[in-house]
Amino acid sequence: MNYWIVKSDPETYGWNELVKDKTTDWTGVRNYAARIHLKAMKKGDEVLFYHSNEGMAIVGIAKVSKEFFQDSTTKDEAWVAVELTAKEELKKPVTLSEMKTKRELSNIGLIKIGRLSVMPLTKTEYDIIIKMGE
Repeated sequence: MNYWIVKSDPETYGWNELVKDKTTDWTGVRNYAARIHLKAMKKGDEVLFYHSNEGMAIVGIAKVSKEFFQDSTTKDEAWVAVELTAKEELKKPVTLSEMKTKRELSNIGLIKIGRLSVMPLTKTEYDIIIKMGE
């Protein structure tokens, strides 16, 4: 299993919408590095859901329920999407400022490459964030 973070502005599509919808196609990604990560996602991988701009915190856990396919928001075959399914909300949101205080998280994309919308995590990094959210 692999571990990931996806980012979304909660005003555009937030955790509450994913919970209400149960599943969603993660579309609209137009960054080459993020596209590589979408293509690497496998069914069953765990995905941390990060609210960008407002809140700036990881708020929930989703799972990849369908591996990459053509992004329906464009005719350009180069861009892909995955399907995500809501799993559970964190008991306590884990803010970006809290993550920055953990030396073990200093290499995650959220801190090093802030504009990247889809990024991998190691199992150790994932476990640290989950523990912070308990």
